[in-house]
Amino acid sequence: MTNHLALIEKTQSLIAAGDIVGAESALVGLADAEGDAALMVVLEQLPPKDILAVIREYDHSKESVVSLLVSPAQFARAVVIEKLYKDLTRTHLRGMVNAVIFRDDADPLDFLNAIGDLDGGSEALADYFSDQWSRVEGFARSGSFEPADEYGKMLSQSALLASAYEKPRVQQDEIADQDWMELAWILRYELPDLFIEMLMVLRAKGSAHQAAASEEEDEEDLEDDGKVETGDTDRGKATPTARESDEESAI
Repeated sequence: MTNHLALIEKTQSLIAAGDIVGAESALVGLADAEGDAALMVVLEQLPPKDILAVIREYDHSKESVVSLLVSPAQFARAVVIEKLYKDLTRTHLRGMVNAVIFRDDADPLDFLNAIGDLDGGSEALADYFSDQWSRVEGFARSGSFEPADEYGKMLSQSALLASAYEKPRVQQDEIADQDWMELAWILRYELPDLFIEMLMVLRAKGSAHQAAASEEEDEEDLEDDGKVETGDTDRGKATPTARESDEESAI
């Protein structure tokens, strides 16, 4: 146990210093020396922010021992605080979610239920789907992943609830990409309540983004008020500057 405490302190120091590779190596070293069970004990004692720091920065094209052993509860706590990194691309979020939820020995439902049970869980899932809003909306409406019409009518929450238990138009094995399509399918047909909650948050985020963009455009328009285009200053298209001197007025 003393050795474990020392490793925890070392791991946290490396993370604080920005040495994520070193922290990962220290944890892998423990698994190699004492087995996966020992590493799982240490992971239970690491704060969610430190687990997040390791798994979000790892190369998700390779297997990470931490991603392979992190529990649904630990992972959920890490996912809901990922937004603190303010990564607008959501690249790290999608990478780590796909790597963990779709790992070989995992049941995606265990992880998704753990995320959904936490405050901020549906928001984290909405962030995951943020780049695919139109196609997720289309999937909610029709059961296919054709993009929704930007100006089309969105299904109300009650309509979504009414359609929650419809038979899939697309089977899971047809979109088993271990990416956002498969995750959306699992949510809609296995966890419809969480899917609808996530979609409501996704819509709210989209509306807020559009409102902010519109406000920026209005501010730009206000800044342009009173300016005259150069092409409008000739041939009487713009009002001439008033003459102020009496001499000019007499002329």
